Amino acid sequence: MPKLIQPSDTGDPLDPLDPLDPLPQEFAAILRPELPSLIKEIGVEVTRAYPEYARLLNGPNGQAIRVGVEQSLASFVDLVAEPSSPTTLRDDMCRRFGRFEAYEGRNMETLQGAYRLGARVALRRAKKVGRSYNLSPALMLSFADALFAYIDELESLSREGFLEVQSQTGAQSEAMRRRLLHLILAGRPAPRTAIAELCEQTGWALPEQVTLIATRSPASLDRAVVDSDILADLSDPQPHLLIPGALDDARRRMLDQARLGTHAAIGLTVPTALASDSIRWARRVLELVDAGVIDDAPVILCEDHLITLWLLSDPALVDQLAQRELAPISGISATRRERLIETLRIWLDTRGTAAHMGELLDVHPQTVRYRMRNLESIFGEQLTDPVGRFSTEAVLRALQLRSRGDRSPL
Repeated sequence: MPKLIQPSDTGDPLDPLDPLDPLPQEFAAILRPELPSLIKEIGVEVTRAYPEYARLLNGPNGQAIRVGVEQSLASFVDLVAEPSSPTTLRDDMCRRFGRFEAYEGRNMETLQGAYRLGARVALRRAKKVGRSYNLSPALMLSFADALFAYIDELESLSREGFLEVQSQTGAQSEAMRRRLLHLILAGRPAPRTAIAELCEQTGWALPEQVTLIATRSPASLDRAVVDSDILADLSDPQPHLLIPGALDDARRRMLDQARLGTHAAIGLTVPTALASDSIRWARRVLELVDAGVIDDAPVILCEDHLITLWLLSDPALVDQLAQRELAPISGISATRRERLIETLRIWLDTRGTAAHMGELLDVHPQTVRYRMRNLESIFGEQLTDPVGRFSTEAVLRALQLRSRGDRSPL
C-alpha cells in the first residue's frame, strides 16, 4: 500500500472555515486502479437517471462520449499525481459535451446533473476505498472538496461550448451544414476527419445510407416543415438535398409539404460514401427530361429509369458502338437503312413471327421476310452470336431512347 501523507492529521478538530490541504500526490496511486470499474459504474447510474444519454451511448456518437468520460476521470487522477499536468484534451471534450447539448436542443441542466451524479458515484467509491486503506477523515474531506471543485471546472468548460453554439447565428450554422453536404458529395478525396468535425459542430449524425435529390433552379423550402436532419444547398446552380436513409412515405409527405417550388429527381439510396453517385444519377435524369428522353413529372424516381440511365450514360461511347455494330449497313441508302434498322429492332425486341412483326411495322408479312433475309445476309453471325446480338440490341435501344429528344436520322 502506498505511504500517504495525511493532510491536517494533527488530531485537532477540523474547523469548517479553515482551508483544506491539497490532496497528496501519492493518492493518485490508489485512485488509478479504480478507474475502469468506476467508469462503468458511473455509466450505469447516469443512463439510468437520464435515459436520453442511454440513447446517445448506443448511437453513432457513443464511442466519443465514452472517451470523453474516461478522459475527464483520468485527468482528475493525473492532476492529483502532478498538478501541472496538461488538460487540453479534457478541456476540448468538455466543450464538445456542451456543444452537443446545445445541438440537441437541451439546456445545461441535464449535463450538470450527470456531472454531479458522476461525482456522487465517485465519492461513494472513494469512501469504500478509504475504509480499505484506513484513510483519515481529513484526507477524505480534502478528496470530496477537490472532486466537487473539479466538477465545477468541467461544468464551466461545457458551458463555454454550449454558449459558443448559442452565439452562432442561423446563417453560420446553415453555412456549416452546406459545407458538410459538399464534403459528403466530394466522395473519397474528402478527409473523414473534416466530415466528422462538421458533424459534431452541427449536431448531425452521419448515416449509413443517404438519398440525394436534384432539383431545377430556382428552388425553395418551407423550413418550418422540413425535417431537421435534411441537408440542402438551394443556392447552388444545381440545387440539391440530402436525406439520411431512404425516401420513405413520411419523407415524401414532408417534401410535398415543404413546397420545393420546382420539379425534382430522386436519386437512389446508397451508402453515404457513394452519395456523389446518387446526385449524379438524379441530375442526369433531369438532363434527360430536358432532352425529352424521359417524361417530365413533379417528382421523378431514378429507380424507374435505370436502364435509360445506363444506356445513355456516355453518349460519345454510344456513337462509337453504333458505328461498330451498324457498320454492315453504313454503305446503303438512308431510307433503306432506316427500314432495316426498324425491322431489326422489332425482331430483337419481340423475336416474333413475320405476321406479328408485320402488324407492328404496318407492312405485309412477306415484306418482313424479305427484310429479315437481307439482315441475315448483311449481319451474318452478328445476329446469331449471343454477345454480338446483345451489343446490337443495346445500341439500338440507346439510339431509340435518344431519338425521343433528338429526331435526327440514324
